[in-house]
Amino acid sequence: MTETSDDHRFPCDACGSDLRFEPGAEHLTCDHCGNVQSIEGAGPWGGQAISEVDFRKTVAQDLPEAEIEETRVLFCTNCGAQVEFEPDTHAAECPFCATPVVTGTGTHRHIKPHGLLPFGLSEDAARDAMTDWLGNLWFAPGGLKEFARKGRRMQGVYVPYWTYDADTKSQYRGRRGTVYYETKRVSVSVNGKRQTRNKRVQKVRWKNVSGDVARFFDDVLVLGSNSLPKRYTDALAPWDLSAMEPYQPEYLAGFRAEGYTISLEDGYAEAREIMNATITRDVKFDIGGDRQQITDLKTQVGALTFKHVLLPVWCAAYKYRGRTFRFVVNGRTGAVQGERPYSTLKIALAVILGLILAGGLGYLIALEQM
Repeated sequence: MTETSDDHRFPCDACGSDLRFEPGAEHLTCDHCGNVQSIEGAGPWGGQAISEVDFRKTVAQDLPEAEIEETRVLFCTNCGAQVEFEPDTHAAECPFCATPVVTGTGTHRHIKPHGLLPFGLSEDAARDAMTDWLGNLWFAPGGLKEFARKGRRMQGVYVPYWTYDADTKSQYRGRRGTVYYETKRVSVSVNGKRQTRNKRVQKVRWKNVSGDVARFFDDVLVLGSNSLPKRYTDALAPWDLSAMEPYQPEYLAGFRAEGYTISLEDGYAEAREIMNATITRDVKFDIGGDRQQITDLKTQVGALTFKHVLLPVWCAAYKYRGRTFRFVVNGRTGAVQGERPYSTLKIALAVILGLILAGGLGYLIALEQM
């Protein structure tokens, strides 16, 4: 059975208006009449554990139909985002880059999310965090700060991620280096005369070694889309994945969800790079000594599972004086990242002020030397 975007709309049982998820709470709220509806199983002790899915079976397309959902999405030709929209929406702006887009009528069939981290930060709190961040930037245009503070609403978007669990065992061969010193007689020039002196010379004694290391990787996190620059999303970390809830569409009420555009296999390739870096550190620690060289390293991956999860991000994309500025806020912690704007006027005034100060200082120095 597949789900569509209709499943993400919840009418109020009191007035019929749409309910929305209340960030930081465990219920839905009606903005029209104030009615509150609880989410069944919400909270850190109410829900069931989030199940892992076998990676190899999924790649072999041996995935139960219950793990697949179908949603109506728009595709942004500017940043490549695929974002869910309601059936009665026909035109909108991309929440990631503010590009006007017209929604298509097609659907996107993909692996259903297994868990999500609910929004814990309200839109007002996210905007305050963003304007504070802008206020701490030197040379940022004051007009942009004011525009962002009074601008249109921010968009709450659940951004797709993959997490990977892997049980690894690695065999290595390499060399352990032990640093020691020898004293040698060397010839040096002192005041134009040659002299012989003692000098300590560092050397390394190498020994061939081999061994095994094992590590279980839990929830290696990989971004599932290219719509936002990776440097922004990486800087929003850390994410408290232990607070994730099993996926329920109620958490998406009033928010948008981005579809993944990085495949499960491509995500795993990035996760392996992260794992390999950790395994290399483990091997060097196991080799010990002062220096380490790895000449051969083979890793076997046993049990390998994954989850498709959604993490909360408040997005703002402002067009200011012909340029688009994008900002993202961690929907749990309030961490902010975005395009760094510069004011040419402020930079010019700073340069002029610097030249005036330098000229004044030079004049004072010249007077003291007269």
